[in-house]
Amino acid sequence: MRTNLRVLIVDDVMENIQIAMNILKEESYDFSFAKTGEAAIILLQNSEFDLILLDIMMPGIDGYEVCSRLKADPRTLDIPIIFLTAKVDTDSMAKAFEVGGVDYITKPFYADELLARVKTHIELYKAQQILQDNNLTLQNKIKMESQRITTELEKSQKDMIYILTELLESVLGEGSRHIHRIAEYSKLLAYYHEAMDEEDVNTIFHASPLHDIGKIAISEKILKKRGTLSEAEFQSVQTHTTVAHSYLKHSDRKIIKAADIIAYQHHEKWDGSGYPRGLKASQIHIYGRIVAIADVFDALTHARVYKEAWSIEKATSYIIKQSGIAFDPYLVDIFKENLDEFIAISKT
Repeated sequence: MRTNLRVLIVDDVMENIQIAMNILKEESYDFSFAKTGEAAIILLQNSEFDLILLDIMMPGIDGYEVCSRLKADPRTLDIPIIFLTAKVDTDSMAKAFEVGGVDYITKPFYADELLARVKTHIELYKAQQILQDNNLTLQNKIKMESQRITTELEKSQKDMIYILTELLESVLGEGSRHIHRIAEYSKLLAYYHEAMDEEDVNTIFHASPLHDIGKIAISEKILKKRGTLSEAEFQSVQTHTTVAHSYLKHSDRKIIKAADIIAYQHHEKWDGSGYPRGLKASQIHIYGRIVAIADVFDALTHARVYKEAWSIEKATSYIIKQSGIAFDPYLVDIFKENLDEFIAISKT
């Protein structure tokens, strides 16, 4: 029976393999490596591994195809696969999770980050094996371990969201405080909503920064245009909701699923006149209704390259007048009753 944990590193650049090995040897893992996808698949037919670090861009079959084949084979189905790649675009990240990857780390990476991610996923893999192999007397212990690991995985989600929002800010040029304020406004509305619990408050706080992630796919020339958009340009901007949905819909992770709902629905309006699907009233998920108010209030009260900032009084008056039209009346009431707190956030 094996005692040491085994990691397979798959990369066509030997220097990258050596870097990963030098970092991971601190945890005394046993290593093997392959420089092509085909070689990795052959190696896995005769050897057991606890985790795979997989590059995407390789000669022959790429990392996506390797992952798909391994997930189709019952012998390798459950081995956690972390994509370790220089590709930082959202489409590549979404596809990596779609084909079965459990995590995505971009090069260059920090040693501590790689060690933490590898350790987390190996521990989860081992916990799953214990769950399958042992009787019910171990269930309570496994449950506690799984909860701890779930917390670590949620942290990984939050780290990924941070990376994506930094990428988004580089495109939009609106500053990181915009993302911070949206999260705080949304958290505040959720906190005062009588139907939402602490988990909802925490989830929307971490998911709301991805509300505009689909704008990565929109031309920067359109996003930063001064003056009125043409009809064609406006229609292009509107596609950011469906683009985001296409990126995020494949994940089963709680925070990413919430981000999908928010990005897809926060431009829907209470009276059904919003986009992309014309949802109305309670058809719009509460997360989408909350971020709709947060996003509009922040957009109105802060300057953009294409507009001047509105006064707090003018923006507040607009939100209130749109109660029952653009916004959920109950949420507008929460906004009015706690206006001082919203104003305080707007000044950060």
